[in-house]
Amino acid sequence: MKPLVCSFIVILLILLPTTISHDYSDALTKSILFFEGQRSGYLPREQRMTWRHNSALNDGKNLNVDLVGGYYDAGDNIKFHFPMAFTTTMLAWSAIDFGSYMSPADLRDNLVALRWGSNYLLKTVSQLPNRIFVQVGEPTPDHQCWERPEDMDTPRTAYALEAPKPASDLAGEITAALAAASIAFKRFDPRYSKLLLDNALRTFEYADSHRGSYTNNPETKLAVCPFYCSVNGYEEVFEKNVAAIAPYKDTAEKLICSFFLETPGAHMSYSPGGLLYKPGSSQLQNTVALSFLLLTYANYLSKSSQQLHCGSLKIQPNSLRRLAKRQVDYILGDNPMKMSYMIGYGNRYSRQIHHRGASSPSITTHPTPIKCSEGWNIFSSPNPDPNVLVGAVIGGPNIDDKFVGGRTNASETEPTTYINAPFVGLLAYFKANPV
Repeated sequence: MKPLVCSFIVILLILLPTTISHDYSDALTKSILFFEGQRSGYLPREQRMTWRHNSALNDGKNLNVDLVGGYYDAGDNIKFHFPMAFTTTMLAWSAIDFGSYMSPADLRDNLVALRWGSNYLLKTVSQLPNRIFVQVGEPTPDHQCWERPEDMDTPRTAYALEAPKPASDLAGEITAALAAASIAFKRFDPRYSKLLLDNALRTFEYADSHRGSYTNNPETKLAVCPFYCSVNGYEEVFEKNVAAIAPYKDTAEKLICSFFLETPGAHMSYSPGGLLYKPGSSQLQNTVALSFLLLTYANYLSKSSQQLHCGSLKIQPNSLRRLAKRQVDYILGDNPMKMSYMIGYGNRYSRQIHHRGASSPSITTHPTPIKCSEGWNIFSSPNPDPNVLVGAVIGGPNIDDKFVGGRTNASETEPTTYINAPFVGLLAYFKANPV
């Protein structure tokens, strides 16, 4: 696409009102409900997604530790602790910065989802300073089967790193998650908040004392990569001294300026329909995360009575908010496909998603176990999913705004916890703040 056309699209995105009126309150409630469909372990009596049941009740057994609980990160049955920590961080951030915009019921449910994640992360650091747990489950055997979580019979190997093996990135993200959760719970449960903070400090000590990436250890690299390798390296966080922090402000400003195509320098890409596009296996995870960043930075500018300087161009905070809101609206249905990329929101959304639990009959209606090879018949079935994973934001369209969909198309139809977690904060803000 030519630069002039791209610039025109972005200007329209910022200036024109959304063509569809969205129910952000409904979308917010559903985005939080989604996490119940990702739960692992013993499910509570108040579980609302009743097609899900207890699963993975022996996790950690091979290492004689209790690692039952937590979240499956996506449409498979592995518990990767790195993205689970990021998910927990973003749920906490959403509660801290945007909880005041949530209804009492939504805030309560968001904190329940947050606690489900933080409770599990406490288990992953329960044997510090000697050992930190990395993940549960073996990706290759798991991906060779299409089994609902309640039936899975693939190996549930728990992986751990023993001191002094490095894990600065993993331990650092868990630290952030526990610390953020501590802030979120401080007003509601001070004792639990202190427990989280104490464990965050212990985890940071491991991250700081045993520097290096957790994916560089032979005993975990094959299990973690290529799924959640450390991309930028621990050096980005742990090898920078205080004197080197100042340049990050300039880096942040350059990044935010790159969203606006009329500014000098390199720019982000947009689809013809206005979707903020960063190539990857799951497009909307990038869109949602970047939109959350735009909103957060806009609020920072407003609180400090500043504006963004991009060369000679001055951009007001509301321009950032409008751009973020356009991305939210695109996901909810204001797009060339005229469909919602949130499952269960609106009248038109994908009826097949890349998710083992949603695509398989519930054990309530089909109590007989569905074994590994049998599941592939479900995977290739043209039938819609028997269970609706309400609130799940899936991978989304390609750079041309096209969406083929289908259960077999993982990049377009697989949901993840780390798409939904920042989306919670975005929806809460725009529910209460028209821009």
